[in-house]
Amino acid sequence: MLNRRAWIAANLLGLAGAARADDPVNLDIIDCHTHFYDPERPEGIPWPEKGSSLYRQVLPKHLKALKQYRRVTGTVIVEASPRVEDNAWLLEIAKNDPFIVGIVGNLKPGSPGFAAQVERFAANQLFRGIRVDVSLVGDHLKKDELRDYVRLADHDLVLDVNGGPETPAVIAQLAPRVPNLRIVLNHIGNVAITAEPPPRDWQDGIRAAANHPNVFSKISALVEGAGRDGKKPPADLAFYKPYVDIVWNAFGDDRVIYGSNWPVSELAASYELLQRIVMEYAESRGAEAMKKFCSLNAKHAYKWVDRPGRSKLGS
Repeated sequence: MLNRRAWIAANLLGLAGAARADDPVNLDIIDCHTHFYDPERPEGIPWPEKGSSLYRQVLPKHLKALKQYRRVTGTVIVEASPRVEDNAWLLEIAKNDPFIVGIVGNLKPGSPGFAAQVERFAANQLFRGIRVDVSLVGDHLKKDELRDYVRLADHDLVLDVNGGPETPAVIAQLAPRVPNLRIVLNHIGNVAITAEPPPRDWQDGIRAAANHPNVFSKISALVEGAGRDGKKPPADLAFYKPYVDIVWNAFGDDRVIYGSNWPVSELAASYELLQRIVMEYAESRGAEAMKKFCSLNAKHAYKWVDRPGRSKLGS
């Protein structure tokens, strides 16, 4: 039996361990929405356009060098280029960089060769799914052409869906039709974030999508949503909270995911600012919810690869 002094020491050690588990330094943070590209490649890039502040080399080293509110420990890249071979380029830059834990490619369901492309890229464990525009999903729903979405589910891949405020409602239609397909709403539906109450149609769409357990939502592009028409996005969480409340309360602690949309986000605000806004909200939900938001929910949705050599220590 432990004597009293040993018992106290053991309990103090346990408390210290609990404190360390909640320490930001030990918080694993996976940014699940970044874009990397290199206009210096011989074939160039289709996006961004020349003359844009975004038209420059953007690689993992540049993300790592950014000033951050909480140190990011890994990323899931989203491919914005429609060129099929650019998916292969991302996989190539990821090959020797354990910071990259997954890639969401750009392939087009319903297009010739889609089945072969899925077979090709799914053979690489880092290829975790594809992103599509909501208009394409809506068209396929109307035509009842969902075989390629079933194909994604059969390969254990995820579907990211991007578009306007109508996107959650469209996802709510797709989700029950392909219940084995994990679906991730991008940028909370790109709703304009203003001082006015959130739009009712958008709220209804968010709740409808969240009713399906195979649907997740990234809480991303908040500063872009608030910075439209040349407006400067507010720096305080209170401005964004009514919108984040709708999403988080609908999806719950287990199906919200962190993403930055960097470098596009820098058109509205710094990485440090956008991250602080959403991390302060997550912190208010408690330590366990924070961990889920930062990495664990994304592990469920994307099944990202925890690669040897990846640092899991934030700062």
